[in-house]
Amino acid sequence: MRVALLTEGARPHARRGAGGWCDRLAEGLPEHEFELYLLTGPGGLPALEHLSPVWRGAHDLALWGRPPRGRRPGALRRRQYAGAYEDLVRALVLPRERAGFGAGLYRLAELAREDGRLPAFLASAHARRVLERVWRLPGADTSAGSPLVCDVLVAGDLLEQCLRPLSAPWYGTGPGGLGGVDLCHVVGGGPAVLPALVARHLHGVPFVVTEHGLHLREQYLGYREAPYRWPVRALLLAFFRALAEETYRQAAVLTPGSAHDQQWQLRCGADPARTRVVYEGTPAVDRPAAGPEPAHPTLVWAGALEPGRDPELALHAFARVRAELPDTRLRLYGEEAAPGYLAHCRAVAERLGVADAVDFAGRPGPLAEVWEGGTVTVFSALSQRGPRLLADAMLSGRAVVSTDVGVAREVVGPTGLLVPARDPGALAGACLALLRDEERRARLGLAGRLRAQERFAVEPVVGAFREIYLELVSQYPAFPGGGGGGGGRAPRPFARPAEYWLADGPRAGRGGEDDPEEGGDRAAREHAGELAEAR
Repeated sequence: MRVALLTEGARPHARRGAGGWCDRLAEGLPEHEFELYLLTGPGGLPALEHLSPVWRGAHDLALWGRPPRGRRPGALRRRQYAGAYEDLVRALVLPRERAGFGAGLYRLAELAREDGRLPAFLASAHARRVLERVWRLPGADTSAGSPLVCDVLVAGDLLEQCLRPLSAPWYGTGPGGLGGVDLCHVVGGGPAVLPALVARHLHGVPFVVTEHGLHLREQYLGYREAPYRWPVRALLLAFFRALAEETYRQAAVLTPGSAHDQQWQLRCGADPARTRVVYEGTPAVDRPAAGPEPAHPTLVWAGALEPGRDPELALHAFARVRAELPDTRLRLYGEEAAPGYLAHCRAVAERLGVADAVDFAGRPGPLAEVWEGGTVTVFSALSQRGPRLLADAMLSGRAVVSTDVGVAREVVGPTGLLVPARDPGALAGACLALLRDEERRARLGLAGRLRAQERFAVEPVVGAFREIYLELVSQYPAFPGGGGGGGGRAPRPFARPAEYWLADGPRAGRGGEDDPEEGGDRAAREHAGELAEAR
């Protein structure tokens, strides 16, 4: 089976999926052929020899930065582009016309495939005039602010970057084309899903979407601090919201990284029957448990130093713990994510009278060493969006105390102590209960480690996607776009017998075959000969 894996690489925001997780998935499914399609920053894709050898091929498209140069469309073609672009913008700013988002999107993709001049049009003054005219229509949603000329210029550039994947040279049925693959697997959502949507529209190729942290939610959080005026923020968030809705509507299977994320997807219109939780596997499950506890009772906290992680709650709770157990220490690992917040936390520690027992350790090294230096691990966040840090702490075998927010209840379950957010008394009480009971600490730490190993091992993740892939290809026709039959011959899906894939069968010759169909025929003839001899 040929799988196209689409994701984002280097960009101004956090990386989503490129690297370890994708490599582990491809390595765990060697029976399939994976091609990497990466949306990168201005630097482009690393050299192919620097990528993992599991990839059959790699393709990249510069998503951010200056638009690619090219000829602008002529008068007739420009009117066609303008009509499709107007339909898309109207769907973003006019609440009654939101259903037209998909039609405008796919029409732009079809025009871009014919002449490849979509980036030049989106960067033109004609596209900006279309955006300005529609954006200022009566009833347009501008988030309580009239768009200015500067807003039109900024929003036009941002929309061009978001729509750039529509013009990627990936939509044919030849080599490197998405029309010749069996399915697409999108990791991360957002602009990375646009090629999969177009491939489904043009060629009928099904696609799977894996989100480890919802892209739409991260956009809502990120645009709070974006340096744009309110109308620009409203327009871009409307684009990402419409894109998420279209993605959830068209995806064959959605695989959120937690049940918490699954609830968000369902609220955004996802079909429960096509949504399956697949936890993000990590090789850290093979890491040995932490060694002996430190000599002095120590609470360990890790995360970004920002209000959302609420290290102040940990400081207030620690002051109450130290009043009961004077030898206790608190160690906070993390970099300052909000300007001046580290100095604020130091001032809070001084005011509480615990500054001499609090260590702001800065950026952490290996997480295994962080957890090993503590007696109890503490999480005080106001919102726990992802399970990775919690799971890593549980894998150390240390007992965990966490605020009951986000994915904490789902990940920790009965193997740790959960307390309400913004309640220093409850957090202090939970920490004291564990610090005073060594046997309970050990029991909960071991239970948490076993729970994390069961849920976040790599093998269940690989097995889940093996089943999903096979289920999808059994429901969709092979090579719906006509690809896969090189040399003018009709494609022959499942040409190789099952015995071909056995470790002791003729699979050893797979790497050197120039024609996979001839290889399949040869394997079939050999198998038939063996059956004849047996008879």
